[in-house]
Amino acid sequence: MSIEIKDLDKIKESGFKSLNPDSLRITVGMASCGLATGAQKVFDALVEAVKGSGLDARVVRVGCIGYCEKEPLVEVTGPELPRICYPDMTPERAGELVKSLAVGNYREDMALFRASKDNAAEPPGEVKDIVAFDELPYFKRQKRYVLDNAGVIDPENIEEYIARGGYSSIGKIFKEKISPEDVIETIKKSGLRGRGGAGFPTYRKWESARRAGGYPKYVICNADEGDPGAFMDRNILESDPHSVIEGMIIGGYAIGAGQGIVYIRHEYPLAVKRLGLALKQAREKGLLGRDIMGSGFDFDIGMSRGGGAFVCGESSALIASIEGKVGEPRPKFVHMAESGLWECPTVLNNVKTWASVTNIIRKGAESFSQIGTDKSKGTMIFALVGKIKNTGLVEVPMGIKLRDLIYEIGGGIQGDKKFKAVQTGGPSGGCVPEKLLDLPVDYEALTEAGSMMGSGGMIVMDEETCMVNIAKYFLNFTMEESCGKCTPCREGIKQMYEILDRITKGEGRPEDIETLETLGHIIKETSLCQLGGSAPNPVLTTLRYFKDEYMAHINEKKCPAGVCTALIEYSIDADNCTGCGLCLKNCPVNAISGEKKQTHTIDPAMCIKCGICRSVCPFEAVILK
Repeated sequence: MSIEIKDLDKIKESGFKSLNPDSLRITVGMASCGLATGAQKVFDALVEAVKGSGLDARVVRVGCIGYCEKEPLVEVTGPELPRICYPDMTPERAGELVKSLAVGNYREDMALFRASKDNAAEPPGEVKDIVAFDELPYFKRQKRYVLDNAGVIDPENIEEYIARGGYSSIGKIFKEKISPEDVIETIKKSGLRGRGGAGFPTYRKWESARRAGGYPKYVICNADEGDPGAFMDRNILESDPHSVIEGMIIGGYAIGAGQGIVYIRHEYPLAVKRLGLALKQAREKGLLGRDIMGSGFDFDIGMSRGGGAFVCGESSALIASIEGKVGEPRPKFVHMAESGLWECPTVLNNVKTWASVTNIIRKGAESFSQIGTDKSKGTMIFALVGKIKNTGLVEVPMGIKLRDLIYEIGGGIQGDKKFKAVQTGGPSGGCVPEKLLDLPVDYEALTEAGSMMGSGGMIVMDEETCMVNIAKYFLNFTMEESCGKCTPCREGIKQMYEILDRITKGEGRPEDIETLETLGHIIKETSLCQLGGSAPNPVLTTLRYFKDEYMAHINEKKCPAGVCTALIEYSIDADNCTGCGLCLKNCPVNAISGEKKQTHTIDPAMCIKCGICRSVCPFEAVILK
């Protein structure tokens, strides 16, 4: 069934009724993060509780709002009632909530926040006391541009997406007969730069592909998100897949392409499922395929599943993988916009970029360009993880300070420990120290600090993190993920890793510092692709900002953070030990001895340095030498 532009209004009305029913709407965040914390059991408990209560309500699956630390999340909305969000739900708490809702009690004591809805009147008295969504510290500094639908709509219901303005961008283009050149000009005015790493201006790729001769042309979405701790692209595809599809349709129209491909890793089963369903729904509505909305424009999108190789996030390796070849980079003598997939003009952008395009066309270039800094426009989505109190996805204006991200939004360091560093840009990014906490988060500032924006991974580290060990960890990752095609990456990274391994074992030499720096710069300058070109960043930035830790490992044979097992020794402080026996009972190798209420001792010859004794001691009697 092919729809016309005017039909969008009818679908929008149906979707609006689904989002704003005459009865209560109870939603459960069921992206991967929610499911991992028990959201399916909560959903099932809510369905059963509603059946047994006589409550007029519908239970709906939605995506993730981003506050992963509080999952499973449940929201309730109804006629004249704003959305009320309840965190840390269990099946038991879900049943309790339904019982209360049945008697008109909205459980202020259980609520996390309330959020306005389009047709909400003044909320009932007790609801007023629930903190507003935009006053909650986690969301107060955020600017939800791309994630606006995440956790609100049912990602498997195209009508709800349309009710929130979905597909109105392509409707606008076809109705107003906006030319491909004017679409590209709008993207240019917005200042959108690629959200996948380098921050290349999006419009320049599109212009080049538009001018390029040859047909067919392709647009590709890079959904091969391989950074440890990163889940921005996965969440968008699980929570709002149509925003990416619509952006790709716009890109296809702009450059004259007839085919789009989403390259998505096979390890994202839920994202694959929901994207596949969204593509099917879009085709059924005539939003993909031949003669879209009677415009004469033909365009369709398929999926290509990657096997999880990190190197396939690199553009030429990704192309090779789609073509059925070994996923390895090639020299880029010709730009992809001129010769990409099957040697045809190709535009490759990532998930966040395509989703941004959709809103830029719908809301106008100024809606994006007025956010951020002079050179870094709009918002950026980060996966805030590590030793941080509030883990999850955050969408913030470009230029926000790292300090605000970590302490205002993230809530500070777990256990109120001391902040040490934050790694941005994934395993190829750099580690930014405490003295740079007031650094603005934009492309130029992060690059100058030795790190990078990357795709949006942000790992926070506390005082108990060994920076030598963390550099070794990330270098091991890139070493394992190297395709091995070029010598600098294949051999150079391995040599750097071996040096770091020796240092963490107490076998480092003073000349290792210079060798690491020399190798790092050579690898960056001579590697074939950016996997090798950026792999030394964690080492070079930790050498730049934490050289004293390297020197302690080399010269003093000590690990200041107490992480490198070869350089630490556990002992028991006689002044603090009460002889409670907890350490003795929990030691897995019986390396601790001592009578009850007498000072205990650790046999260093038997100790495997697991640290269990230190973690269970309530008197801080177990210390590191």
